[in-house]
Amino acid sequence: MGQDPSRYENPLTERYASSEMAAVFSNQKKFRTWRRLWVALAESEQALGLPITDAQIEEMRRFQDEINYDVAEAREREVRHDVMAHIYAFGEQCPEARPIIHLGATSAFVQDNTELVQMGDGLQIVRTKLVSLLADLKAFAMEYRNLPTLGFTHFQPAQLTTVGKRASLWLQDVLMDFHDLDYYLTTLRFRGVKGTTGTQASFLELFEGDSERVQQLDRLVTEKMGFSGCFVVTGQTYTRKVDSQIGDLLSRIGQSAHKFGNDLRLLQNLKEIEEPFETSQIGSSAMAYKRNPMRSERICALARFVITTAGSPAFTAATQWFERTLDDSANKRLALPQMFLAVDAILILYMNIVRGLVVYPKMIRRHVDQELPFIATENIMMVAVKRGGDRQELHESIRGHSMEAGKRVKEEGEDNDLLDRIAGDAAFGMTRAELDGVLDLKAFVGRAPEQVEQFVAEEVDPVLEENAEVLGAEAEVRV
Repeated sequence: MGQDPSRYENPLTERYASSEMAAVFSNQKKFRTWRRLWVALAESEQALGLPITDAQIEEMRRFQDEINYDVAEAREREVRHDVMAHIYAFGEQCPEARPIIHLGATSAFVQDNTELVQMGDGLQIVRTKLVSLLADLKAFAMEYRNLPTLGFTHFQPAQLTTVGKRASLWLQDVLMDFHDLDYYLTTLRFRGVKGTTGTQASFLELFEGDSERVQQLDRLVTEKMGFSGCFVVTGQTYTRKVDSQIGDLLSRIGQSAHKFGNDLRLLQNLKEIEEPFETSQIGSSAMAYKRNPMRSERICALARFVITTAGSPAFTAATQWFERTLDDSANKRLALPQMFLAVDAILILYMNIVRGLVVYPKMIRRHVDQELPFIATENIMMVAVKRGGDRQELHESIRGHSMEAGKRVKEEGEDNDLLDRIAGDAAFGMTRAELDGVLDLKAFVGRAPEQVEQFVAEEVDPVLEENAEVLGAEAEVRV
């Protein structure tokens, strides 16, 4: 791992999430963004007439990415203020620019705007993975749209569906998450240049009461940082409702993945569908034969972490006092970055599993055949009625036969002999061959195959076509 084994390391960065997502929430990204913001502020203030020289801005640009961490860390131990420590460290590198670094701003200018940059970048990474996951699930659903399988309600055998139709339910959840994410990504706003309590009073003073130039400053910095718009009103911070909304979005992605993970764990127990399992992979330290659904279980574990952590930004949003309090700071350092990292890891696992799913059609058919005689009783009864049978008498007969067949299966461990019992009952007047003819599986899956095709054509394909350039996200599971 290359880490100090005597210190706790976050498993999200050490084992699960991508290096790309870890970089978004790294100190390097944070502090370089702080400096980008200070440069953007100085450039904009200069453009609007403040006495800032080209030499001062050039000096800041030169050291924008070369952060003297040792100076900043030493200063923070002394002053107990991270922003002031980094202003000091930047000023040490830029003596000519020192007087105008952070001019008119408050700590939230760099802290809040940087967090919005990070969340925007994180959402883009999640979005790319969601697009690839949509393509993976679509391919699986289409491949198996015609394969009948036993449907379950309450995890009890119900009418038939198809393997692909069931996968379309997973696909639909992910598609809903994708649309939610696009909404938050396209509406994500910059905090901008607002001052100590959000009134922009310090900037109004700098521009000698010129309100128009203060508004222009807000717009200029916002554009330089890549945002299409900023909040018109804030306190010292942007509203923490943003964090709560993003947390809810990440939680919903976790919910969708957890549903898939649970379903697959149940299917693997039924020996119908399995997640990938490498040749040298070990399922159990004691039971060598086992093929545990490790990846699905990990999805569920990480999703549970995301879902429960989403409450943290919600409580923070609910408990802020007036223009701000500082009880959000330590919480934000933990909650949102870790939720992004966990969702990133979840999506890697999800794609990896779907790309390597193993389907066992014969086992699926075996389970169908065990229950189909019960499921088909209504169809059998209708055929017998058409041949002149009494519906009420046939219903009572088939009820009795079903109970006896069920007893044979559950109490004696024997095969389901319901069809043989019905074939031997003169009231039905049907041979075993005729009964087998009633059991055409296509007649029991309804419009499932068509529903998959319609859903993919109408709702999934347009998204994939529009986002074809980001398909193919990596899905390597590290451990």
